[in-house]
This record gives sequence, C-alpha cells and structure tokens, in this order.
Amino acid sequence: MIYLDNAATTKPCESAVRGVVKGLELFGNPSSLHKCGLDAELLVSGAREAVAQSLGCTADEIFFTSGATESSNTAIFGAFKSQGKRKKRVVTTTVEHPATARPVDELERLGCEVVRVSPDDNGEITAHDIFAAVNDDTFLVSVMLVNNETGAVLPVQKAFSMIKKKYPHVITHCDCVQGYMKLPVKTKTLCADLISLSGHKIYAPKGIGALYVRKGLHIPPLLFGGGQEKNMRSGTESVPLICGFGEAVKALSGSVAQNLEKVRELEAYFFEKCAENEDITVNYRSDTKSPYVNSISVRGLRSEVLLHFLEQQGIYVSSGSACSKGKKSSVLQQFRIPVQALDSTIRVSFGIDNTKADVDELMKALTLAGEQLAKVK
Repeated sequence: MIYLDNAATTKPCESAVRGVVKGLELFGNPSSLHKCGLDAELLVSGAREAVAQSLGCTADEIFFTSGATESSNTAIFGAFKSQGKRKKRVVTTTVEHPATARPVDELERLGCEVVRVSPDDNGEITAHDIFAAVNDDTFLVSVMLVNNETGAVLPVQKAFSMIKKKYPHVITHCDCVQGYMKLPVKTKTLCADLISLSGHKIYAPKGIGALYVRKGLHIPPLLFGGGQEKNMRSGTESVPLICGFGEAVKALSGSVAQNLEKVRELEAYFFEKCAENEDITVNYRSDTKSPYVNSISVRGLRSEVLLHFLEQQGIYVSSGSACSKGKKSSVLQQFRIPVQALDSTIRVSFGIDNTKADVDELMKALTLAGEQLAKVK
C-alpha cells in the first residue's frame, strides 16, 4: 500500500498506539480523588505539557477537545458570546475549512457582518488584504495557517501582528490543523489568541484535539456539564486518546525542521515527475506553500474515476478535502484553479514516511490511467 492521503488522516505512530494502550490500562476517571484517578490525571497532565511545550506556551493554556472541529466551534462561538453583543464584524477568508466556515456562516445568520477575504488573481491572500477588512466594529478574525486542499500558507503571523497593533481588542483565531507539527508553529510568533489543533493529522488517534486559549482571554465554553478542563470543556476526559495525542507530539517535537526539509525534497521530486507528463498540471505552486499538501489535475480523467483506479493499484489519494466527499471544490475555484481542471483534480498529501519510490509508483499508475481510462468528454 502506498498511502498519499495524509491530509485526510495519518496512520497512528507506534508511540501514539502505546500511549492509547497505557491510557486504557490506567482506566481511572481523572476527576476521581483516589490513586486510580490520580494515575489517569498524571497521564492527562503529561500530554497537556507536551502540547504546551510544542507551542511554546503554558500548560494551563491548553484545553483538550474531541478534535479541531470542536476547537474551532468553541473558539468562534466563544468569541461571539464574549464580544458579539458589542461588536458585529467577523473577518475570515473564502478558503477556510468547513469547521471554521460553517460556524462563521451561523454567526452571519445570527446577525453578524461577515467579511470573507478572497485570493487575488495570483491565488494569494495577503496580510494587507486581511488587515484592510478589519475595523473598529470587528470582534473576531479567523484565518487558517495552511490550506488543506492546496497547501497554501496564509500570512497569519503578519496579518495578526498588524491587527493586534491597531485593534488590540480583536480576538484572533487560527486553524492550525495542517500546519501543527509540520511547520514551525509557536503561539508568540503567530499572534493568535486561539489555536485549533487536531490529533489524527499528526499520527495520533482520531477523536482528539486541543484548543489553545491565550492566558487572560476569557471565552465562554461551548459545552456545559461537570466542569472538566477548567470549565472550558465539560465531559470526562478521554484519557487513552489524550495520552496518544501527547505521545505523538513528543515523538515529532524534535524533528519538525528535519521532516519539513525531507518533505520539501520529496515535493520537488514530485513536481519534477509531474513535469514529465504533459497531461499533469500542478494546480498550485508557491515558494511559501506547505510541501505536505499538493493539488494536481490530470487532463481528461475524472477525479473520482482516477481515485478508484489508483486504489486498485494500491495507491491512496483523495479528490480534495476529505470533508467534501467528492463534491466540486469551491476552495480550489477561489485559488483560481481553472474550472476545466476541477473535475480532474486529485490531492496528493505526503507524510513523513513517504519516499521517492512512492512518487515513482504514483507516476507509473497515472500514466497507466491515461492509457486505460476513458477521457472526459
């Protein structure tokens, strides 16, 4: 099997699996006051500290959630509950993941003014474009770090820094799902008040994520109940998943830069091979993009048909965001991908274990697909 769909999910690493097992063995409720509960709480605390260290923040700024969707919903609706009665504008982009875009749509339905910044004719969103959309009536700016369909890196640090200097009251939120543990991500340099993280994109289990909340910022919780996670996220903590998340973070923490360089070299090789096939077009290129996520189109072949053909060859890619379930991507249209290429687009997303041999096999399969599959009319 050649797995090239790491932007959708990653295979849990051995450290994460061991962490999950340990969390299952120490089965106590972290809120219980006896030793069984304390043992579980120590696992949770250790994982919290690992995530905090990776971001350069303190452990009391990290709150575990069921995943980035919950984290982003908590951040967006929390900002609204905190400031939305006094201020009405929300600034975001047209290329956000649905976990951000849909909650923002709901705020618009509730009466907020939403400004969505679009890529320019070159498919780029600039920090000045984001900054220019902010005014004194803005309470929230939410911008992703890495786009999950193209790998585009948005100018979050520069934009948020500019915003904070002129509008210090504005709450800044960043979806870091495709950037965390792949690119250098630190809370101080990112200038984000709220950061959404996901476990299953970094070789941890599904169903676990985290929300960074800058110390001193108060946002109401999304979930109410027993007061776990310091009242930010009620519900008994999933110790196995949290422990697996923490172990995955520990396993990656010392090798982010090394892995990034390796994947950059792999991406360069991938682009070279794409250039050798006149039917393949790389949909998005940029000197600043993440090499982990790549979008290509194969002339004359429908995405879904091609995806299943590659699956038969033991190669796994996607036709776009896993959350889109095969629907034509509006995000790719925003990045100025030609309409005729949308039906022929696949996403190739690398993990740290992928090799040039994997790329070679993909290219052979794409050539074979061009020879055997019916062309798009």
